[in-house]
Amino acid sequence: MQPYPAAENGFARMVFRVPPADDESARKVEIVVGKILSADCNRTSFSGVLDRRVAEGWGYPYYVLEKVGGPVSTMMACPPDTQNTDAFVSVNGDGFLRRYNSKLPFVVYVPEGYEVRYRIWAAQRDIGQAQPE
Repeated sequence: MQPYPAAENGFARMVFRVPPADDESARKVEIVVGKILSADCNRTSFSGVLDRRVAEGWGYPYYVLEKVGGPVSTMMACPPDTQNTDAFVSVNGDGFLRRYNSKLPFVVYVPEGYEVRYRIWAAQRDIGQAQPE
């Protein structure tokens, strides 16, 4: 972790690695930042932008979520007798879908109290073709 800066006050440095793949250019990594909240039947989310930065002198990318807005909710009436449940509420916004790279760790700086999860996306072999209209 030497190339990457230490986490600033109020932030946590979270790290994950993805396994090698045969064709890494056909994959993406979705970085999912969020926290567990008590939620009702409405859709709830946070907002933010995940900025890409470069480790000075090394050229390695890392990602910073400086500000988180919300939470916001759809505010619809829930059916009677529904109870709140603990749910992972994610941050939506720009910069969360990144190039797949198994050679370097994904280093993400988030405000304290937030978790970092990830999802791997893979392209299908079949490619669709648009038609003129």
